[in-house]
Amino acid sequence: MALIFYTIKVVRLTFPLTIIGFFVFLALFADLIAPYPYALQDRRAPFHPPTRIHLFKEGGLSLPYVHPYRMKDPLFKVYEEDRSLSCRLRFLTRTEQGLKLLSVEEPCKLYLLGTDKLGRDIFSRLVYGSRVSLTIGLVGVGVTFLLGSLIGGISGYFGGKVDMFIMRLVEVLLAVPTFYLMLSLRSVFPLTMESFQVFLMVIFILSFLGWAGLARVIRGMVLSIREKEFVQSARVYGAGTMRILRVHILPNAYYYLVVSATLSFPGYILAEASLSFLGLGIQEPFPSWGNMLSDARNVNLVSAHPWILSPGIALFLLVIAFNLLGDNLLKERKT
Repeated sequence: MALIFYTIKVVRLTFPLTIIGFFVFLALFADLIAPYPYALQDRRAPFHPPTRIHLFKEGGLSLPYVHPYRMKDPLFKVYEEDRSLSCRLRFLTRTEQGLKLLSVEEPCKLYLLGTDKLGRDIFSRLVYGSRVSLTIGLVGVGVTFLLGSLIGGISGYFGGKVDMFIMRLVEVLLAVPTFYLMLSLRSVFPLTMESFQVFLMVIFILSFLGWAGLARVIRGMVLSIREKEFVQSARVYGAGTMRILRVHILPNAYYYLVVSATLSFPGYILAEASLSFLGLGIQEPFPSWGNMLSDARNVNLVSAHPWILSPGIALFLLVIAFNLLGDNLLKERKT
């Protein structure tokens, strides 16, 4: 019975960690994994369907190969395979775009998830877009938890007027609807900003809005921990305030910080995707899962070319994985 419970526990942690690890791998090695540059357009292949990879030829098993596609109906963007020609897949081959994990020779194209309205490879843009989502989530969580733990720790440790002032500020931030405040802050900046500047600005906005809730929780934990004997002993021996917070108090809230960070990560990813989806976040041609989903607002396009929803599926999987990981870590803590 103990072995069964242990197996279930391992599986519960393995599944979300596998999904998160997969997207981290994509982000780290995007230049190798993506078959094409994220901004490369092929105006002759708008809304190209995902390329079929064949493993059988003339009734027998064969090395993976693909056929080129030709547009059958330019109006409705209908394509069909040209079976008179086949191109074998190549692995770890140097192409015009550099070393690629998977590539194919001309005139064939390798669009694993199809193309968008400009003929850009969706899979390549999704891979590069994972860098944006994961980086914003990581930096946003890091900055937020640094501010939240520090400000909440100071508030709970000193108490009195300092505590009252900080908590009133926290309550003001928590009382304002986060999404609308995020839109208001974004509107202050010009829409003509470069993508990298927008990237930094989005991180700043999300970090500015995220620390208040954490600070309130950390303040309550510090109010309890500061009365412990080891904290009183450190104070008697002359330890400074920052040292007491850093060495004696905040480490006792470490597990909560880890679990809370894991559960907060999806919020930053979804916030960035929402801004980019509305055209206020990462700007074209730089890929973001949010701006890649902008075409999905058209129901007719989605029904005719369902592969344009691929970034939404990736977003769903990553958010679910972080939520499952956070829930499992919380259950581990309780047991």
